[in-house]
Amino acid sequence: MPALSDKAVRHWFITGASGGLGRHLTELALRNGDRVTATVRRPAALDGLRETYGDRLTVEILDLTRPADVDRVVAGTLRSGPVDIVVNNAGYAVVGAAEEMTAEQIRDQIEVLLLAPMMITRAFLRPMREQGGGRIIQISSVGGQVGIPTHSSYHAGKWGLEGFTESVSREVCDFDIHLTLVEPGATRTGFASALHYTNETAAYRDNAVGRTRRYLETADESAFTGDPAKLAATIHATTRHPNPPLRLALGSDTYDAIHAALTERLTTLEAQKDLAESVAFAH
Repeated sequence: MPALSDKAVRHWFITGASGGLGRHLTELALRNGDRVTATVRRPAALDGLRETYGDRLTVEILDLTRPADVDRVVAGTLRSGPVDIVVNNAGYAVVGAAEEMTAEQIRDQIEVLLLAPMMITRAFLRPMREQGGGRIIQISSVGGQVGIPTHSSYHAGKWGLEGFTESVSREVCDFDIHLTLVEPGATRTGFASALHYTNETAAYRDNAVGRTRRYLETADESAFTGDPAKLAATIHATTRHPNPPLRLALGSDTYDAIHAALTERLTTLEAQKDLAESVAFAH
């Protein structure tokens, strides 16, 4: 089998393709001559692309909170032929204090951000292994490495996705299957306008939760410096690289936030060195 990067036509599977980064990736792949199976919740969202690219674009309706739907769509996609690149892109965030979140909101966050990408990744591993390789792109976030108030369930999903992906990447690297975590910062994708908010309680109105909530409610586009077209182009380029990075931090805000978080973590760890060693059995 030719190397993935050498294939004339590659087949992409992209979730959350109706808008934002998912749509940019879908359009870019099609423009470069590839095939795309794109999953959406609004089937008409990609009508223009279907008119332009015909049968090179397959659109599937998919609700990621329904495991049976995920199984059905993935199985149908695999019956249509090998898939070379999977992009787990779909996601959203619930904003509010953890105490304010309902059990349903928490479950939905974990199902969309973590469980669905895990199931989709698992479903494509065997076919990719048997065909000699493949790429799996996990759209994580700066929120996969850095925590802020109001996003506890979102962080739980993204941090979980990061751990899952790092582990799986080490399981399948011998099969030429490469996984990459993409960690964008604030990007003009419409993500902010689609935020879900908890019912605010008085106790959190004037603390860090309330201040973060006010900022998100009033932020205009200038606060979102990431260009989704440039993000898509960078991600697309990594799929041609023979040895892509496990993590790809995209955005100056992402770099600064992750650098600060990792530096703080390392400083804290180093200060605990003697304490860490003190709990070992005495020689």
